[in-house]
Amino acid sequence: MKRLCWWLFVGIVAAPGAADAQGSGPIPPPDRIPSSLMTFFVTSEPIGDGGNLGGLAGADAHCQTLATAVGAGSRTWRAYLSTQARPGQPAVNARDRIGKGPWFSAKERVPDYLNRRLSRPIISSEIHGDTLDEARRGSNLTKEFALTEKGELVNGIGDPMPTRHDILTGSQPDGRAFADTADHTCNNWTSNGAGSAQVGHSDRIGNGNQSWNSSHATTACSQRDLVSWGGVGLFYCFATE
Repeated sequence: MKRLCWWLFVGIVAAPGAADAQGSGPIPPPDRIPSSLMTFFVTSEPIGDGGNLGGLAGADAHCQTLATAVGAGSRTWRAYLSTQARPGQPAVNARDRIGKGPWFSAKERVPDYLNRRLSRPIISSEIHGDTLDEARRGSNLTKEFALTEKGELVNGIGDPMPTRHDILTGSQPDGRAFADTADHTCNNWTSNGAGSAQVGHSDRIGNGNQSWNSSHATTACSQRDLVSWGGVGLFYCFATE
């Protein structure tokens, strides 16, 4: 009888659909975690026209389309992109477009079946800091967190080619737009030729500053120029609620 009870206990604990230790309900197996729980991702594919994303509206629509394709379209998605001030148009800060979180990437809610724990989310104060100095010290947004909407890692330094870690942001390390006269946003995400785009590194490697959102500028805005720097025109997407 004791042996039978033991095997019944092991079966209940090990079963993929068993309730967790806190009694919060059934935990689905890792390959069945609902994508609707995702609130952050890196676009798996670029729009494909260099720095011309169709402005912020076009970039937001791309985020929404990719999210919808994996079952997360019920949320409102925004691209993490800044735009610069133009006559009659104030600057837009990427950090002001995305809310405060918390955000989970595509696999962050996969349970640890031995410890019954969920991965830790990211909140706004942990990716920007309250000051520029805090932002420069780094954040909790890492390569392992910066997954695509499909739950895939973005190839970075040391991974198989091609490198895709350059992520368009147009932003300073604190998530705000640049205030100088240089172009940091490919003419506010409408140019596929002249101009430049500020990019971060999703793997936080390279250019000496380990920044996820403001590592360096590109030389121009064509698709070829973005590829030559180690990117293809990917950007970050955040759920706003």
